[in-house]
Amino acid sequence: MSRQTKLHVEPFLKWAGGKRWLIASGQLPMPGRFGRFVEPFLGSGAVYFSLQPRRALLSDINIELITLYKQIKAAPDILRCLMDKHQRNHSQTYYYEVRSQVPRTDMKAAARILYLNRTCWNGLYRVNLRGQFNVPIGTKDTVVFESDDFGRLARTLKGAILRCSDFEAVVDDCAEGDFLYVDPPYTVQHNFNGFLKYNERIFTWADQKRLCADACEGPRGRYCCD
Repeated sequence: MSRQTKLHVEPFLKWAGGKRWLIASGQLPMPGRFGRFVEPFLGSGAVYFSLQPRRALLSDINIELITLYKQIKAAPDILRCLMDKHQRNHSQTYYYEVRSQVPRTDMKAAARILYLNRTCWNGLYRVNLRGQFNVPIGTKDTVVFESDDFGRLARTLKGAILRCSDFEAVVDDCAEGDFLYVDPPYTVQHNFNGFLKYNERIFTWADQKRLCADACEGPRGRYCCD
């Protein structure tokens, strides 16, 4: 794939470790041409939405995150309607009611996690040991942004395969010509942001070494490792 001028697509999530700053800096390390874009730690997808490759394998171990991407891709208009409903009803009481819910459909689960992402404290994703989202309400009241274009997001995701998976299976699925972009979670304290304890539970130093061995020291190490 060659670099081409594309319509701007803004990431729709706020996510710890997001790379909007890297995109804006113009310092993203990448090949001049590649076949398929592969990202095993998707998060907000800032790099993917900036590059907008025709083919991609996008993955994350967070099932709620991948469900959200899948529902945007499948039915953006329905998701927008549910988000408008959340906007109309948003209040402190409503936030905690939604936070305690267990949605029965993937679409409602997608709208729930996007609503919580936009209205919780600092856009943080955190769950307790039972897997329940437990971030308190934040100061933001805007649920639907003027810049939201779920239809464009769906069109951008058209050529992407979305997978909920451990990174190792995704890295092993790479082939020659793929651009493997690897941006794992923090395993050390970063700028005193309080994520050390949080990330120790979901991505350990042992995982970091496993990633290095799989992506950088193996036969696919010649492609890309950030």
